Amino acid sequence: MDSKRPVISELNDRSREIFMKIVESYVETGEPIGSRSLSQQLSTNLSPATIRNVMADLEDSGLLFAPHTSAGRLPTDIGLRMFVDGLLEVGNLSSDERDDLESRLAGSGKSIESLLEEAGSTLSGLSNCAGLVLAPTTEAALKHIEFINLSPGRALVVMVTAEGVVENRILEVPRDIPASAFVEATNYLTAKLVGRTLAEARMLIHSEIEQSRVELNNLSAKVVEAGLATWAGEGNAGTVPGTLIVRGQANLLEDVNAMADLEHIRSLFSALETDETMLKLLELADTAEGVQIFIGADNELFNLSGCSFIVAPYHSSSSQLVGAIGIIGPTRMNYARIIPMVDYTAKLIGKIMG
Repeated sequence: MDSKRPVISELNDRSREIFMKIVESYVETGEPIGSRSLSQQLSTNLSPATIRNVMADLEDSGLLFAPHTSAGRLPTDIGLRMFVDGLLEVGNLSSDERDDLESRLAGSGKSIESLLEEAGSTLSGLSNCAGLVLAPTTEAALKHIEFINLSPGRALVVMVTAEGVVENRILEVPRDIPASAFVEATNYLTAKLVGRTLAEARMLIHSEIEQSRVELNNLSAKVVEAGLATWAGEGNAGTVPGTLIVRGQANLLEDVNAMADLEHIRSLFSALETDETMLKLLELADTAEGVQIFIGADNELFNLSGCSFIVAPYHSSSSQLVGAIGIIGPTRMNYARIIPMVDYTAKLIGKIMG
């Protein structure tokens, strides 16, 4: 946290209670609250005039602002940041919530892709926000690859890493490819891939294909090329950090009233589809020790959208960074509940992936 930011401990008891009540009201309703309403909620007997004086002091400190000319106040991004920093040790998932998360993710199968998609959908559903999962392209050494013919023009490619992680992709292939071409492509790629990362194998195979040193017939070579393009991202090798999975985008639109806010959310969605954004998200996760919280102006990516972002990295059994998982939602999201939810889900994914 920035040392120049105010902290809750610097407020006296009266100011702290009034500030906390204003933030809690904002998280619950999204609306400003005035001194008369506050006077009925406080544990001590304070007149509306006294409360207004305290609110004015909090506004001078940059913690509150008045959205319009009424007496009501809302927390600023700095105020929310202070609120969250004081909350981090508060709030744990119940045993029922932990069991619910575990059962949902454990039932998603062994495919890393289905696991992460389920994690994003689960977080979105539980938080009523958008769930975001960043799954970097695997750099693990490979153990096995296999092509399975599904129907004319479509095939399934299955890859197994040396760590036992299984990933599947559907790929488009020429409709006239015989079953023997899939067998030949499987045998060729298995020989080239084993013990190498996907990036290493891809460079080797492209080099051999360009130099016409591949002992494959034309149709089998097409299967190989289609498989490599599907896994590595044709034309983007080395530039895309992985796959970004976003679930529950519609949740972000529920509280949108003004057209300007709608445009901000659309800009956020557009940004989430760019490679540069994925790199930034991965960098955030790479430098994180546990959960990180970005509120409005805390991060340029979400500043204009009026959103907050809670993110946590997940790691392999060898403590290597694998990716990141998080939630994007309105600045008035329920931080006390969502922070431990993201934290536990990230740890759970790392545990399941081994």
